[in-house]
Amino acid sequence: MAAIAGIISKKGNDSEERTGQVENMLQLMRHRGPDNMVVRTLPEGNGAIGAIEINLTLEKTDATAVSQSPYIVFDGELFNDRADGQTDVQLFKEYYQKYGKQCFTHLDGGYVCAIVDGDEVILARDQVGARPLFYGSQNGTLYFSTEMKALRDHLRTDVHEIPPQTIYTIKDGEKLFDPFDPEVPEPGDDLKAAAGILRDLMIEATKKRMSGIRASALSGGIDSSIVATIAKGFNPDLVLITGTIESSPGPDLEYAKLMADFLGLEHHIYSITDEEIEDCIPDMIWYLESFDEDCIVGQVANYFVSKLAKEFTDLMFVGEGADELFGGYRMVLKHPSVTTKERREELAQNLLDIAYNSALRRLDRGWMANAVVYQAPFLDPKVVKFSQKIPMEWKIYGEKEIEKFILREAFRDMLPEQIANREKLRFSMGVGTENVMDKLVARVVDPEEIKQRPSTPYGLPLASFKEIYYYDEFIQMFPPSYEKQTIRWDPFK
Repeated sequence: MAAIAGIISKKGNDSEERTGQVENMLQLMRHRGPDNMVVRTLPEGNGAIGAIEINLTLEKTDATAVSQSPYIVFDGELFNDRADGQTDVQLFKEYYQKYGKQCFTHLDGGYVCAIVDGDEVILARDQVGARPLFYGSQNGTLYFSTEMKALRDHLRTDVHEIPPQTIYTIKDGEKLFDPFDPEVPEPGDDLKAAAGILRDLMIEATKKRMSGIRASALSGGIDSSIVATIAKGFNPDLVLITGTIESSPGPDLEYAKLMADFLGLEHHIYSITDEEIEDCIPDMIWYLESFDEDCIVGQVANYFVSKLAKEFTDLMFVGEGADELFGGYRMVLKHPSVTTKERREELAQNLLDIAYNSALRRLDRGWMANAVVYQAPFLDPKVVKFSQKIPMEWKIYGEKEIEKFILREAFRDMLPEQIANREKLRFSMGVGTENVMDKLVARVVDPEEIKQRPSTPYGLPLASFKEIYYYDEFIQMFPPSYEKQTIRWDPFK
């Protein structure tokens, strides 16, 4: 919590220089961890590793175990059983020393990490992949960091993002590891009973993430409403935080007000002005490290809601993940070309597999831009695994093909009827950013210019005239080759 970086060199004569460089890398990500910085110079002049942190408790939040080999930097949280007072990084080190590279199969949580153990370096990312990790090599030196911006002064090309459920080692490159595989019940053949199991798993997932939680993001959609409802049961003083567009409030705002009144909780609303959006577009691209218009338009609300949240807390609940797990993307799953159950199941898995490049990317960068740590109960391994056992016909239900039906049934009695039955909207449409971005960018870029500039110099198609502006800003901040890390959301591939 909340960024790591390192430079590993076998030259054995430049540790002092590398230590300073790692400090500079971490400074470029200081928005992710403004409270502490720890940098370790490695023995025998082999480089340096380090981390920056957010203090989530009265005691220091440890992200490093660097007093002796194996040297570890760690960003994330674990929910495995542990000894009293044992921190996440101490628990992780215990698992690594017990299981070696197989430890990742045993870890319940979300994380990225780096381990320097003798002449081996191991980088890893959990099976969902909400937290990012990038790396690359040049002249026999390995560089890694949580965000790409920390690599730009060292690597002009050859930058890679570690995929979820993957370890990278200097010796073997990238390899998938067996995922953490918790025991969950079978859904059986009774929808109502399966909805009850889902409800219990979500309550359990929320409860185990409650430590330090004082607030919850509330869009007024069913997902964030469920999380807020459960969380209130454990913290009756929970604060709710919503974002909207001042000039054109989307439908989310009225639903969020309805939900807040229903729960009887303190509710704060950030009304984002057009001027704020216009001024922050370069910052959105800097934090997001992408010029994809869908991610940027979704990033806006995350960024400003986290900015307001920072006034109350460093740790928030969010409702992300449910769409990927329970059939929320109906424009994909109900597409006319999807004619078989098998194809619908395949697309549902694709949605989960690519989430880290789209929904989770804007989630992570939006919240961490203001050093607010997010907790997403829907991404709990038990909830994810159980969702994959649920028949698709219980997710997309009946002749009307109601999306997320089993999720609605699981919590119907805990929600207002208008929320339980609310139709899903695209994130940006619900908040109200969709049309605002068109208007604002049209002041800078002629919409007709897309005819002359349909793609980037590397051949990546530009989706609209807005991306011309976003790309031009991106290329001022990052080396041209970094554009290859702008990944489109396309489950049909």
